[in-house]
Amino acid sequence: MTMRYKDISTAFSNGAFENLYEFIADNAVWIVVEENTFTGKQAIVDNCKQVSNYINSVTTKFETINIIEEGKIVVVNGTAEFLKNNKRISFVSACDLYEFNDKDQIQKITSYCIQQSKNIRLD
Repeated sequence: MTMRYKDISTAFSNGAFENLYEFIADNAVWIVVEENTFTGKQAIVDNCKQVSNYINSVTTKFETINIIEEGKIVVVNGTAEFLKNNKRISFVSACDLYEFNDKDQIQKITSYCIQQSKNIRLD
C-alpha cells in the first residue's frame, strides 16, 4: 500500500510511528528545535520508540489543526495533551515540517514544540 506524504506526516506527528519506519531515509535528520537532533534512521527510530513508550504510559489526546502540502514538503501543526490520573502532565503546541526525497522517504523533519506544563485537574 502506498501512503501519501500527507498521510505519513500526519501519522508521524500524531505518534503513530510503528508502520512508518520504512518511509524514513537511512540518512534522514530530525531536528527538534532548541532540544535535540537525531541523525540517521536508527537514531530516529530509537527516539520514536522512546516517545511511543511515553505515549503508551499516559492518556494522550492529539489534535491536528492544519496540514499543508506543497510538492515534497508537508507541514502539520496541532496539539498534544498528556494526562495521568485525570491530571494534565503537559500540553504541547507543535508544528512539524517534513521534507521527502526522490525515493518518497522522509529526508528531514524539523519540529517546533512549545510546551505548557501545568498540573490542572480536569474533573
